[in-house]
Amino acid sequence: MLFNSTEFLIFFAAFALLYWLVRHSRARRNQLIVAASWLFYGWWDWRFLGLLILSSIIDFQVGAGMARSTSARTRRHWLAVSLGFNLGMLGIFKYCGFFLESFYGLLERVGVQHPSWTWNIVLPVGISFYTFQTLSYTLDVYWRRIQPAPDLTAFLAFVSFFPQLVAGPIERASNLLPQFLEPRTIRLVDLEEGFLQILWGLFKKVVFADQLAPFAELGLDRGINSLPVVILGIVAFAGQIYGDFSGYSDIARGLAQMLGFRLMHNFDRPYSATSVRDFWRRWHISLSTWLRDYLYVPLGGSRHGETRTCINLFVTMLLGGFWHGAAWNFVLWGAWHGLALVVHRQWNRHRTMPDALGRPLTWAVVGYGWLLFRAGSSANLLRLHRALLDLSMPAWLPTAALSVAAWWLPILLVESLQGTRPTPFREGIVPGWKRPAACAALIIAIAAYWQRQAVPFIYFQF
Repeated sequence: MLFNSTEFLIFFAAFALLYWLVRHSRARRNQLIVAASWLFYGWWDWRFLGLLILSSIIDFQVGAGMARSTSARTRRHWLAVSLGFNLGMLGIFKYCGFFLESFYGLLERVGVQHPSWTWNIVLPVGISFYTFQTLSYTLDVYWRRIQPAPDLTAFLAFVSFFPQLVAGPIERASNLLPQFLEPRTIRLVDLEEGFLQILWGLFKKVVFADQLAPFAELGLDRGINSLPVVILGIVAFAGQIYGDFSGYSDIARGLAQMLGFRLMHNFDRPYSATSVRDFWRRWHISLSTWLRDYLYVPLGGSRHGETRTCINLFVTMLLGGFWHGAAWNFVLWGAWHGLALVVHRQWNRHRTMPDALGRPLTWAVVGYGWLLFRAGSSANLLRLHRALLDLSMPAWLPTAALSVAAWWLPILLVESLQGTRPTPFREGIVPGWKRPAACAALIIAIAAYWQRQAVPFIYFQF
């Protein structure tokens, strides 16, 4: 069930009615959220719903077990259960096929025969997101940053909360879990701002991202070997993935706000970044801060000298790339950003770079990273690099470039007005009397480009 589908609109309307009817009972609302979230998740494939439920129950018991334990050794054993189960699920469903195919490829290169059996299993949607969310809970309980959840229903709702279940933001228990344990008051302003946030997210997805997708395909998939065409594809894909993923996050935050919850801000104008480090402070913030707090810092962070710090940075980004998908292009993408962060750190130790130079350089680094991210197969990656040596320009390219610029324009205008504020529709960015006009304009644009067959969000594959 996709946010940009008619089925979801019907689902949410029915849910909102039931949610209002049980408004006087926090427990009933949590029960309703769990039931609706399981229905939402099972809509794709009910067989994987058991994994979500099992993961939730195991981590709830792990948290309770660590709270009861006075022995550090016993607490480590409980933590090992959570790490083993969650990382084991990821390993089996997401990475086994990759490692098996890579191993077979290595055997072929050295002339060794191997069995023809392959790993062919469907990746459960959202597994990378909800496993990281539950892992952050057990790790925070282990480090005594938070108390374990006292209520199983509230914990199940925290893990499976449908607005952000399958593509984030990856919420921390310290932020989201207490909201299921406290009474929720939904104000009129929450309904208004949440609705506008949903419309803005749908605009980003349906009107911006989905319309740039053909240009990204044209520049990066169609086999046209030319540097200008590849650059067109990169710019189009940069907009597509931003509109697609940040649009999902906006919809998730808007839905949550209409239900009385606050989700973290996941994007902050990433393409205005002045360095790669600044980019990762603005792009997929819930993942970048997760990697910082639960991987980079435990590896040692910047506490053990410059060489170790650079290694920690590189390893963190390498694994962050691998988190995105079991393919070599994601490994290369993570390694590229890890190398860029190391180079930026070394540069900053001796000199500073003006923003006027930092922004285009950051765009170049991030853009080449999107080429790696989008390439897919090794053959296509090699083809794209060969295309970088060809400067020919097809006759249709200027028209296509103008079309891409036209799709980018409304996003750039709104973000220039947004400034440093977390959303375009809060804190006086759009005055109250202009909001109906903004709402009507978004609805008309979304309706004009609404597709009967909804286009899936890119990050659902991760």
